Amino acid sequence: MPSSSIDILGEAVSQGKGIQIHLDIAKLHTRTKIEVPIIIERGKEPGPTILITGGIHGDEINGVEIVRQIVAKGYNKPEKGMVICIPVVNIFGFLNQTRQFPDGRDLNRVFPGSKTGSLASIFAHHLMKEIVPLADYCLDFHTGGANRFNAPQVRINEGDEESLELAKIFGASFIMKSKRREKSYRDSAIKMGKKVLLFEGGKSLDIDKKVTKVGVKGALHIMHHLGVRDFSQEISSKGKKTEPIVVESSKWIRARYSGMFRSSAVLGKFYSKGEVIGSISDPFGFFEKSVKALVNGYVFCVNQAPIVNKGDAIIHMSMEKKEPSKKSEN
Repeated sequence: MPSSSIDILGEAVSQGKGIQIHLDIAKLHTRTKIEVPIIIERGKEPGPTILITGGIHGDEINGVEIVRQIVAKGYNKPEKGMVICIPVVNIFGFLNQTRQFPDGRDLNRVFPGSKTGSLASIFAHHLMKEIVPLADYCLDFHTGGANRFNAPQVRINEGDEESLELAKIFGASFIMKSKRREKSYRDSAIKMGKKVLLFEGGKSLDIDKKVTKVGVKGALHIMHHLGVRDFSQEISSKGKKTEPIVVESSKWIRARYSGMFRSSAVLGKFYSKGEVIGSISDPFGFFEKSVKALVNGYVFCVNQAPIVNKGDAIIHMSMEKKEPSKKSEN
């Protein structure tokens, strides 16, 4: 009996086969065609479809590296179901190492897009129409913006217990229960009935080996759990597994002075209210002011910019009601 095939962007993808196709909906002002590679692998048996994306923001290189490694190591080849990988969604921004699309818009603020809107909106429309409907689960890889370095974390929709369980299986240090941002990829995919895990780790224009390792292994955990492929050997680890810290609420510590910023905060570490976690000084040696924790909580994002202005967000902490036991602290 011949295997059934799925038509994707005019290409037939049969069970047990793989294919690379291109999403081609726009050209640069030079008439140069920019094609977005989409790598598709189908298992020999039926199962769920997982869509893995990186680079929605063109300068978030670490997310691209995670998806690249999944493809390069052949982890995207399932035994059951289908795995669709788009290592660089915003290839326009990636070419220029910028966050935005060529029209100056943030792609992650125009979903689900439209046929007749801006260039970014048109692209978002085609992605949501042609690719996302195929998926059951979406893994979307991001980094912190600019100089903000995020500890590995998975962001999920508030009140979604199934996504919470999937996030725990993923295995990042933190799970953030965050409100969906309107017109984001995550918001639009969830409205289509997809389960979405958004991974954040590292910072823009940077590749961090530890963050990459967490992202790749997290994807394998999810694929293994969903029965797409047996990754028992790849995800096995020695020692006791550390439970992720679930962040219900958080607070940004902002700079009270403009000057040179030095952080002493350790990502993933718990700090009590009032503890010194950094300092800000002027460049001439006239003052140096301590930066203190404003709440009891874990540090999960640090601004690594050496120069800050008054009011800049510099350290992001969870808000905990009590101090953790030594066993539960990272």
